[in-house]
Amino acid sequence: MGFVMRHIISKASIWLLAVFLGTAIMNSTAFAQAAKGPSGLPLPRFVSLKSRSVNLRIGPSLDYAVAFRYLKTGVPVEIIQEYDNWRRIRDADGTEGWVNQALLSGDRTAVAAPWMRGKGEGIFVNLRRDPQSTAPIVARMQPGVLLHIGECNGDWCHAETQGVEGWIAQSEIWGAYPGEAFK
Repeated sequence: MGFVMRHIISKASIWLLAVFLGTAIMNSTAFAQAAKGPSGLPLPRFVSLKSRSVNLRIGPSLDYAVAFRYLKTGVPVEIIQEYDNWRRIRDADGTEGWVNQALLSGDRTAVAAPWMRGKGEGIFVNLRRDPQSTAPIVARMQPGVLLHIGECNGDWCHAETQGVEGWIAQSEIWGAYPGEAFK
């Protein structure tokens, strides 16, 4: 009788393991599919503000109150959700809300080390001539400087600010994901 019970328990364990693995595989497939929004574009993704004045609303419609107003074009934001023509965004400070998609641009911008703002006077982020930590510095920027990004190779991004071009370590910006490469 002991052998029969062990055999039944063993079969039950295998069946439970199969159910668990099947569920895990289905969930990973659902997660991969959920990585795209209704627009067919990836979520989350970085874009920038197209207009000089953009209202951040508490919901996805003009009927919702304005929570915040951006007054600068080119500010990088992360789209984290889509609903109809509205995009839920997050900025470098973590502020979230809804913006109409017409006010967003696919142009890539970034903020230099926003997490270092207010940490002291002598803190700078370096823009370098080449994508290497030993390359000559072409500019020293205070944290929070807005950069226009032309490309990223996964470790470095080619950036421009106020007419100065160079490379910045991808880990020192908010506006590109770690390891993300694009041109």
